[in-house]
Amino acid sequence: MKISDLARAVPGAIMILEPEHQNVTSLCTDSRKVKPGAMFFCIPGTRMDAHEFAPQAVELGAVALVVEHELDVECAQVIVPDVRAALSYIAAEFYGNPAASMHMIGLTGTKGKTTGSFLIKSILEAAGHKVGLIGTVCSMIGDKQIPANLTTPDPIDFQSLLRQMKDAGVTYVVMEVSAHATALRKLEGMKFDVCGFTNLSQDHLDFFATMENYLDAKMLLFAQDRCTRCVFNADDERVAEAIKPLTIQKMSTGIRAKADMFANDIEVGERGCSFRITMYRRYSINVELRLSGIFNVYNSLMAAAICDAAGVSPSAIQRGLEAVMNVPGRIELLDTETPYRVILDYAHAPDALENILTTVRETARARVIALFGCGGDRDHEKRPMMGEIGGRLSDYCILTSDNPRSEDPMLILGEIEKGIKQTKCEYIVIENRREAIRYALSIAQPGDVIVLAGKGHETYQEIKGEKRPFDEKVVVKQLLDEMDQTSHASEAQK
Repeated sequence: MKISDLARAVPGAIMILEPEHQNVTSLCTDSRKVKPGAMFFCIPGTRMDAHEFAPQAVELGAVALVVEHELDVECAQVIVPDVRAALSYIAAEFYGNPAASMHMIGLTGTKGKTTGSFLIKSILEAAGHKVGLIGTVCSMIGDKQIPANLTTPDPIDFQSLLRQMKDAGVTYVVMEVSAHATALRKLEGMKFDVCGFTNLSQDHLDFFATMENYLDAKMLLFAQDRCTRCVFNADDERVAEAIKPLTIQKMSTGIRAKADMFANDIEVGERGCSFRITMYRRYSINVELRLSGIFNVYNSLMAAAICDAAGVSPSAIQRGLEAVMNVPGRIELLDTETPYRVILDYAHAPDALENILTTVRETARARVIALFGCGGDRDHEKRPMMGEIGGRLSDYCILTSDNPRSEDPMLILGEIEKGIKQTKCEYIVIENRREAIRYALSIAQPGDVIVLAGKGHETYQEIKGEKRPFDEKVVVKQLLDEMDQTSHASEAQK
């Protein structure tokens, strides 16, 4: 594709030194990975400015640079107001603007994005559509899974994935939209048919600094030129207040507050919940959900309302909700064949930990044993908060490493301890997560529930810049096998 064609996709772009008949064959944001024919994007960052690596990119064969100011380099240059935004516009143009011919659904919020996206996908499939999913756990084209590294991929990967979906016959794309994605302008030029806002609670303050900044970033998804219709959780007062001034079409969901779509007759059980969804003055459906927890009633309402806004029938909504067996790493009950339950959950923020432990507490026949930690190089304020929540809602806590990243794990655990010490809960600190899980399994008694919180679907631990394999499903199975073998060996010796 010609440099000038790509440049025209960016509002306010200025071209310098465009060679005749020069085509761009790839897009690149890492100067070390530039190949001949590439367009290189000089993204300014907090630690380094990629404008400095433009000469290296040209030496490796870049035919064009996207910059925020003219460089003293013999190469075609596209000068733009914001390189990050330009990357989104140009990537979409390079891949043929695939989103323009599919229905786009976006879901944002602190919690519920992943589960909500899986529920929406299931409902749309029950209605007969071929659906693509882009999210934290994975991306999917129909039943085909594609590994995911970020909740919202970088624009080049994102548009490439949308192109694959379009070519595969996908008609609806459901995607989780993080606050980072909107703040870093990954979605410039995108238009969504429906966007949902699940809730807002403390998270990512290491990046956004304040809750106001965090909310402002999420609200960018609902700009009039980006979203046609909005669905929001009326029970979350901060969300409802933020949505109120919008002039786009709005639909509310809720359990306590007055809402367009609401749920009642709710019964939460150990392995699921039942409830009635009513769309005001239009219809009611009874749902037997196979996911437990009141928060999954909220997730179901959000998914149902979004799909209703997309024109899906009530019967397809019911079938789609009831078809979801589980969502990877979200209140996922592991098949351990033990007299106690082991639940895997991604809860890594205060509200999420409170939700999962409250749900388990309501259905536990004996003790709740919570195993959790906090990520390194992230919001320090939430660490004692999570310690207090764990201690208040559990019978026994095991504090351990999550993803310590570059931090000292014991310093992180010390900050969590400050919160748990405010409660009367008994606890132990075992920094090594594998050994912590071993200990949890060893002390569990019939009827107990072990909650492994924080890792969820992740299959690694990030320690000192290195991602080390760590899949808790695999770890639990290995440990139970080891314990079983030890038990048999002990019996044989008797």
